[in-house]
Amino acid sequence: MSLDRIGATYQPYLLSLFRFITGLLMFQFGVAKLFKFPPMPVFEDVTPLSLFGVAGMLELVLGGMLMLGLLTRPVAFILSGEMAFAYFIEHFPQSFFPLLNDGSLAIMFCFGCLYLAATGGGPLSLDSLLGAGSRLQPDVSRTS
Repeated sequence: MSLDRIGATYQPYLLSLFRFITGLLMFQFGVAKLFKFPPMPVFEDVTPLSLFGVAGMLELVLGGMLMLGLLTRPVAFILSGEMAFAYFIEHFPQSFFPLLNDGSLAIMFCFGCLYLAATGGGPLSLDSLLGAGSRLQPDVSRTS
């Protein structure tokens, strides 16, 4: 069995795993910002209506929805925008270079979520279970 065939077989499930892990990582930032767990000095003074607090609310709620695969495309699109905003507000002013401004994670989240906004949540998602995935995804089984 070729590597291409194995990849094609497991690709939809790996997409679901990627969606879940991305959502879990976003969710953890929301928990850290809002509930101070685990305690991190950078998030110790976050208040709910501050910029970090609103970001934490988005990451907590939308990260949870991403883990479940609920409304994956719009949720991922919003999170992608949040991460782009976070990069340009928090990281970019420090330096042009992501290695110097600690913005690499924000960039990865931005483009990972943008990818999920384009592809959907995969077969192991509430979207798929509820049939939303089939309405939102183009039918690629047709050939021209």
